[in-house]
Amino acid sequence: MKYIRELDPEAKILGEEGQGDRVTDMQGHVWIIDPLDGTLNFVKQRDNFAVMIALYIDGTGVLGYIMDVMRDIIYGGGPQLGVFNQSGQLPKPANISLKDGLLGVSGPMLIHDKYHLQAIDEASSGVRIIGSAGIEFIQVLTGKQNGYISHLMPWDFAAGKILAETLDLSVTKVDGTPVDMLSSNDVLVSTRDTHKDILNMIR
Repeated sequence: MKYIRELDPEAKILGEEGQGDRVTDMQGHVWIIDPLDGTLNFVKQRDNFAVMIALYIDGTGVLGYIMDVMRDIIYGGGPQLGVFNQSGQLPKPANISLKDGLLGVSGPMLIHDKYHLQAIDEASSGVRIIGSAGIEFIQVLTGKQNGYISHLMPWDFAAGKILAETLDLSVTKVDGTPVDMLSSNDVLVSTRDTHKDILNMIR
């Protein structure tokens, strides 16, 4: 945070576990940071955890970065730049339907069958539970999964939302309404066809 303060002294910073400022609106420059996403994975596996940072200006996502720490790959960019990693620009993922791809899910939401997730998962090609929102977003950005559903805090999805929308993916609450950038949300990121399929199953 020290370096953000030096770079952008008038900005507000929203961070995990109360770090940063008390942010009550998205006006001006707002940096949203998750210094360690997937804490239990970090502790137990030493794998599948990420670092994420995003810049929003007057509520619009401008820059997002997700670092897959153990693979030393950074995914970054925004609507004016496209999405890149060290190998170059990422193409837009294929717009596949729910039945044709793998779906990332929250374990607790699946166990408790929230939003009929068990039926949704059965309608997909299969489910994956990774335990890190950043890594799950990467899976969707790179077309390895066609969607991801979980209960997330703003620092869990702020960077991924920018990158996903830049690649023409849908990012909403699970019921299809816009996410709230300042509170927790049940979030769905997916291809547009998968988004339609899931909404049809929960309504």
